[in-house]
Amino acid sequence: MQAGKDKVISFHYTLSVNGEKVESSIEGGDPLWILLGHGQLIPGMEAGLEGKSEGDKFDLEIAPEQGYGERREGATQRVPKKYFPNQGKGLKAGDTTILTLKEGGRQAVVVQKVGSSVVDIDTNHPMAGKTLTFNIDVQSVRDASEEEIAHGHAHPNGDGAH
Repeated sequence: MQAGKDKVISFHYTLSVNGEKVESSIEGGDPLWILLGHGQLIPGMEAGLEGKSEGDKFDLEIAPEQGYGERREGATQRVPKKYFPNQGKGLKAGDTTILTLKEGGRQAVVVQKVGSSVVDIDTNHPMAGKTLTFNIDVQSVRDASEEEIAHGHAHPNGDGAH
């Protein structure tokens, strides 16, 4: 079976930037499970997985415009510390952290400066402007269940459970 919209694909990956390994699912042991065609992945990854089958191993290079976008100069913001879930863990300049948004969402940001009550952040995604190289090992491809399509994400065991 080939991967495509409304198919569940599980895969291991290793992400490198400029030849340096950034992260890998292999070390954690569990593959990533994704419902294709539902916006769970960056566009270049989604397109690169299209048409792949169980057992396929390949490298995928993703330019910034198909990844996390180009860096936006001046995309900085001063935010009260209360919006950082790990505010008590000693944030410092250069840290990548998660900002909890007023609307309830979350966003990865890079800390530029920490004050007594505010944090200056770069709102670009930490991978913005970077060419990403993924080494992909497809573990499985299957049809999504009705529940997965309704929920908009994959359930690793294929049923309605999260």
